[in-house]
Amino acid sequence: QVQLVESGGGSVQAGGSLRLSCKAFGIIFRNNAFGWYRQTPGNQREFLASITIGGNKRYADSVSGRFSISRDNTENTVYLQMNNLKPEDTANYYCAAARIISLLGNSETRGRGTQVTVSS
Repeated sequence: QVQLVESGGGSVQAGGSLRLSCKAFGIIFRNNAFGWYRQTPGNQREFLASITIGGNKRYADSVSGRFSISRDNTENTVYLQMNNLKPEDTANYYCAAARIISLLGNSETRGRGTQVTVSS
């Protein structure tokens, strides 16, 4: 059974840091690209970062320089290090997987998410 499970969310003050984890089950981890997204109630999903099979990374302008994506193929886990958090970063964060990076945005392989709340 394919499953992505996020963890590491929580409540922090502005300027703080969190590291999110996304552990994959039931897929060949090294053969997949991964991405992190976030969503708040009533708003569209927002792309944050992606990492290809080969380790190439891409970031949204809103998080570039503050967030960093990485992957550990031995642990079947993708990480999102988030620094200098702002109140507008408050959202539910989830990861997605796809065999082809261009299909990541429409992938049905995604987790339920972990909530991040940043207070001012």
